[in-house]
Amino acid sequence: MTDEQATIYVVDDDAALRKGLSLSLKERGFDVESHASAASFLDAVDTDRHSCLVLDIRMPQTTGLELQDELIRRGITIPIIFITGHGDIPMTARAMRRGAVDFLEKPYQLSMLLQRIGEALAMDRKARDKACAEYVVRQRFERLTRREAEVMALIVAGASNTTNRAVAQRLGIGPRTVETYRARLMEKMQARSLPELVSMAKICGIYEPDPS
Repeated sequence: MTDEQATIYVVDDDAALRKGLSLSLKERGFDVESHASAASFLDAVDTDRHSCLVLDIRMPQTTGLELQDELIRRGITIPIIFITGHGDIPMTARAMRRGAVDFLEKPYQLSMLLQRIGEALAMDRKARDKACAEYVVRQRFERLTRREAEVMALIVAGASNTTNRAVAQRLGIGPRTVETYRARLMEKMQARSLPELVSMAKICGIYEPDPS
């Protein structure tokens, strides 16, 4: 996945600025979708796309900050670069606290915006890679048998202090049977070590650290 395959959403009620910026970005190989309002963007946004959002902060009906809040509410984590013609420190601070990549004042330099777009797309790519990796781990966990899942949960609970014998006692089975389950689940989860299995257990929501 390259940045040239990315979609840049431009949301601004200023038609001239929206058209000019969209043209500049298209000339640099980006796929661009422009919208005059937050409502139009929300109707069109595709969360499966590698993308970022260039967003005007002051718009009628729904402001940029309100759109940011709505995206958070919906669980849409697209990176946002705010642009504005009005310097407002409290507004900037709020946007940044809620995850904005940057806050550029008009008139901004295109080179600076392009740099921020590159950073935003890198953030989006990293987040998508992480989500994909976690999905794969959860899919592997779903393929474990009930007993394998139980053994995994007990193993990671005490990490290095958990022996096959201790797990066997908890489950009422023999240590060698636990060893078989352990080898099988490590193979199914494609875990190369116990620490890696613990990390996978956290993703699957079954990791409970030993309180001792």
